[in-house]
Amino acid sequence: MRTTIIKKTLRVPLSDGARGDGGTTARQLDAALIKVGFKASRELIEHISDVAGAEEYAQEIVRAVKELVGARAQHNPYFKDFPHNVPDTVAFWLSCISDVAEFSGNLLDLPKYGRVQHTYEEMLKAHDELIPSLKDRMTVLELGGTLDEEITRLYLELAESPIPLGEDDRVLLGELATQRLDVVPEAVPTRENRAILNAARLVAQRPLAGVDTVTDVLRLAAEASGGDVTLRESTRFRSFRRPERRALLAALDEVDPSKFGDVNQHREAWKRLGERLHPHEHPFAGAQDVFAVARKEKVARSFAGQVEMAFAANDPDLASRILAKAPGMLLRSVDRLVRSGASNVAEAVANAVPDVSGRVLVSVLEHLGNRSKPDTARVFANRGRKVWITDDTRPPIDATAIVEVIEAELVRRLPEYSSLTVDPEVLDVVVPMSGTATEDGFGVLPRGSKMWLEGDVLRFFVHWHQNSKRTDYDLSVVLLDENFAFRGQVSWTRLKDEGAFHSGDLTDATDGATEFIDLHRDAVEAKYIVPQVNVYAGEGFDEVAESTFGFMTRDLDQLGKPFEPSTVRARSSMRGKGKVALPIMFERQGDLWFGTWLHLYLRGNVWGNRVEENRDLVKLITAAALHRKYFTVRKLVELFERKGSTADAGTIHIGPVAELANLLSD
Repeated sequence: MRTTIIKKTLRVPLSDGARGDGGTTARQLDAALIKVGFKASRELIEHISDVAGAEEYAQEIVRAVKELVGARAQHNPYFKDFPHNVPDTVAFWLSCISDVAEFSGNLLDLPKYGRVQHTYEEMLKAHDELIPSLKDRMTVLELGGTLDEEITRLYLELAESPIPLGEDDRVLLGELATQRLDVVPEAVPTRENRAILNAARLVAQRPLAGVDTVTDVLRLAAEASGGDVTLRESTRFRSFRRPERRALLAALDEVDPSKFGDVNQHREAWKRLGERLHPHEHPFAGAQDVFAVARKEKVARSFAGQVEMAFAANDPDLASRILAKAPGMLLRSVDRLVRSGASNVAEAVANAVPDVSGRVLVSVLEHLGNRSKPDTARVFANRGRKVWITDDTRPPIDATAIVEVIEAELVRRLPEYSSLTVDPEVLDVVVPMSGTATEDGFGVLPRGSKMWLEGDVLRFFVHWHQNSKRTDYDLSVVLLDENFAFRGQVSWTRLKDEGAFHSGDLTDATDGATEFIDLHRDAVEAKYIVPQVNVYAGEGFDEVAESTFGFMTRDLDQLGKPFEPSTVRARSSMRGKGKVALPIMFERQGDLWFGTWLHLYLRGNVWGNRVEENRDLVKLITAAALHRKYFTVRKLVELFERKGSTADAGTIHIGPVAELANLLSD
């Protein structure tokens, strides 16, 4: 748990060791951290200096940060001298063929192809030491509270998150909930989190909290069965103990019958759950009605169904009046109401916004900001981050009045301030609305966020570790010009292009495998650079033991190994359902690289995915991503400026800041 806390928060829980002289250990720790791009804060150094026998404690800290940036693995590329001496693709293939008497036509049959021909130690000897640079990343580790305090703090941060969590964080919250049954969060805004907490309470026979819809109960039953709390995947419900069945049925019995229509959305899941709960064995008539609706023995029209009937009857004003009873749904339906010709939509929105969550308001504001003209393409991403693309055939809408209403409500909710400092590096970070729009990792930002990097060389890497069958991932790069026209590629079928070099194709990851691609800023002629990871064969991104993508920057005179932890700028997990991952794209501007996070997955083929087959789709996605307007910290600052002009709240300064996270959490 200490390792988890360090990786999630960059805070180090206090050691519980005896007081003594740990000065030597503290100095050794700081030196070890610097090698991987981290620095212990003054308070952390002082704490370790006062702990006797702190060697194991210090080693645990180093292990945690190495895992965070991916430095625990031995990253051994196929070409030992990479990025130097990368051969021509055809010449390399011919050299592999020359070692066999007869070639079957399959590169995988060649003993030299796809299998590293040197040891990790031999690779290290081929590279000089990294020359440190002021441009290298340096991340500070802060001293936290006791381990028990930090566990509670992390538990509350996750439980009280105003946005839905990603998969890894949901699992962690479930683990922490069983340890913190007596800790009551001030509020649990997201229903998935409520279900996770209630699942722990259900097993411990504690009272359930915050259950007011039938779907809340279904989520709870799925989570308690080890299934999918988001209800995207089918759950095999377990056999519940009698007290658990009674608690679930009692919760259903308390739900307002007007909400029973929601059963229709997950009818099959409800029928399976009914087989486990035996509702007729308990005196809960309301709960029995829920399962009667699932079996179509009773009819309950959902709220959404009533709205659809109004639209089907070509009566958008009736739909608007129905939606007024559900403010959040009304806001999500604004675009449709405007296109359908509903009257007084801005007035309906003004009446609804006080009862709508900030996350929904921001989401709608971002959506309307992109509706003044057709998109290059409509790019949809589901909760699994899988992409669906279609033409934008919607007529543009004028939502100026609605935007003004929503912005005014957001300004009203912002806190008063006397002085606000915002780091310029985060101005183009997207304000997160869902944890599913990002990935777990280090230095990872929400989809649409922009970042800039310095360095002569931009180096991508992918590392994967298969579970049970041979798995071949392929790191590739698509190169596009300023008009998003195809300019070239780097992949296992083209090991080098102008200023770009591939480290060699690895086709098995029994002990883990890593591929790299280098791009030299002054030699690459492309405007846009889009890395992708293709599943060529074997296990998918959500099946392997480990699957990560990342990138580094360095100057040409720094030398160093292919993988240098202190040069890692970001490392992102890859756990999507598709067979082609698009983590990020970069734009080259002068001496800088500008990145835009994508976190998207293409469906791809069952096997044999290659960059040549999806590059046209990649062009559409990248063009759409760059043209889309996101709700960023820059927009949030503008709203704060409006707050200051109306309430004499204070001044805003754009400059370095240490605690911007407090602003975003508020």
